[in-house]
Amino acid sequence: MKVGVSITMINTSGKRDEDIYRDELAIANMAEPLGFDSLGAVEHHFTGYAMIPNCVQLLTYMAGRTQRLTLVTTVIVLPWHDPVRVAEEMAMLDVLSDGRTIFGFGRGAARTEYEGFRIPMEEARERFKETCEIVIRGLTQESFSYQGRYFQIPEIQIRPRPVSNPVQRLYAAAVSPESGEMMARLGLGVFIIAQKDWDSAREDLLRYQDTTRSIGLKPRLPIVSTQVSVAESEQEAWDDANQYLAETFRAIDTHYGHTRGALQGVKGYEFHAKMAKTYAKLTSSPEEIQKKALQHYLNLSVIGTPKQCLEKLEYIQQRMGTDHFLFGFSHGGLPLSRAQRSMRLTAEKILPRLKHDPAFAPRVEE
Repeated sequence: MKVGVSITMINTSGKRDEDIYRDELAIANMAEPLGFDSLGAVEHHFTGYAMIPNCVQLLTYMAGRTQRLTLVTTVIVLPWHDPVRVAEEMAMLDVLSDGRTIFGFGRGAARTEYEGFRIPMEEARERFKETCEIVIRGLTQESFSYQGRYFQIPEIQIRPRPVSNPVQRLYAAAVSPESGEMMARLGLGVFIIAQKDWDSAREDLLRYQDTTRSIGLKPRLPIVSTQVSVAESEQEAWDDANQYLAETFRAIDTHYGHTRGALQGVKGYEFHAKMAKTYAKLTSSPEEIQKKALQHYLNLSVIGTPKQCLEKLEYIQQRMGTDHFLFGFSHGGLPLSRAQRSMRLTAEKILPRLKHDPAFAPRVEE
């Protein structure tokens, strides 16, 4: 089992952005000495939620500060980018880190970001597919060309060449069942991000695996990302979660607008639009919708004492069969000292079990 740390640069507290970066880089710098295996960074734009406009750039910085951490993009949102530049940046990070990379892709689901990049959301799925196909060609072929609806590329080379064929290190976030099928047909592994209940996530994973097998490929084990709040006492862990993880949830909801129905009627985002309808069925009160949605978010997370967190992680592992967890320790407004304490406690009392207890051994699906 590999266990990594995710950083997001989330600013919900009114602090200076540079101070958020200072604190989260302090967390990132702790990952390797504490025995974590990887470091993940996500891409987002235009709001205080996850202020990382270029996760490859951030991970390139961390490549120079580390010796063994696997560097994970969680994710590069392909429809917002020129695919040739994406392939070049990926190849360069791969060379600078001596192949210590996992590249994750996504298609994004926030109106504010699509509007900021002047790209119609209705084009997201097709743009993702074309961009992904181009990136894969660029990284795996000595030279390539491409003729598509959105991109027409003459015969070119991506230089520098990546350290090794990176196809087995390409993943994608798949929230909807339709996205899972597309990722399988593109030959990508999947990120499972804690957004729906774990039984439903298991059903999505099985569909992805079935599709992968149907086209003659062997499914890779998923990478599972979740938020963690661990403390010596259950009360302390939940106090932090109810205050600071709640801030993270509110930032997510403000950014995406799921409880407001921000994606109603957007082609290609039908599954996301259903999330708002699900919340609305629970109650007609906007405040109650937010409350129910927050409780759902907290229930997906790993919160409590080390023993309780291990029990929750075993519950997740039984459903996902993963060989790689990514933990988020820095929540909205959480003081740096508390995030560091949670991280150290995880390293001391949770990592050894995850790495060596047979209960957490990855399950290879045949």
